[in-house]
Amino acid sequence: MLNQFSRTELLLGKEVMERLSKAHVAVFGIGGVGGYVVEALARSGIGAFDIVDDDKVCLTNLNRQIIATLDTVGRYKVEVMKERILSINPEAVVNTHQCFYLPENAQEFDFTSYDYVIDAVDTVTAKIELVLRAKESGTPVISCMGTGNKLNPTQLEIADIYKTSVCPLAKVMRKELRKRNVKSLKVLYSKEEPLTPIDDMAVSCREHCICPPGTVHKCTSRRAIPGSVSFVPPAAGLIIASEVIKDIAGIGAGAGFR
Repeated sequence: MLNQFSRTELLLGKEVMERLSKAHVAVFGIGGVGGYVVEALARSGIGAFDIVDDDKVCLTNLNRQIIATLDTVGRYKVEVMKERILSINPEAVVNTHQCFYLPENAQEFDFTSYDYVIDAVDTVTAKIELVLRAKESGTPVISCMGTGNKLNPTQLEIADIYKTSVCPLAKVMRKELRKRNVKSLKVLYSKEEPLTPIDDMAVSCREHCICPPGTVHKCTSRRAIPGSVSFVPPAAGLIIASEVIKDIAGIGAGAGFR
């Protein structure tokens, strides 16, 4: 029967579409990368989501985040993303977690219930904890490295973490995962040398923070606020989503990479 996923079924077949509809995917971080991951997964027919983020949509998100519009500024990202998923597929099950993932609350998430885990968070501590929990549970996981301060989406690649280069975040992750005896990790990273953001306080969150009072995790708490564009984080998100779909479907060279 004709439905919103019929064009995908023409390529993947009914059996794979049924497999996708029964899949439960957790996406940690619903920002420039994670939002596009969820968007593509929802449009591919994934049936159940856990989406995790404690941020609200900010005016500065409009240049790159799919859920960010002038109408959604000030709303929690997980709420807006849930509405968007259900507007695509009303039958999807969407569990929202309005929190910042850390080792302290990791026990609140049952990684054995997920068919795939996507790490699209910013902090090394959270990324490492996500990877360790997923590996311990035997759940496939893919981790996004840095996409800020980049302009060339053609430099994005899927690789094992120990075969990455250039990316500063990947370098830190390699070191920390090696300490923890993690043998492999599928990642999305960029070979592009990161640019140095222009030091212009007139357009910097550092001098003109517009986060609502009480915001806990402000971007101004970072040592450096990265620049970003409308095409690199979304491209990263779509590439990650394609890997997840191929792995769940059991098709393509990426199938079975854990």
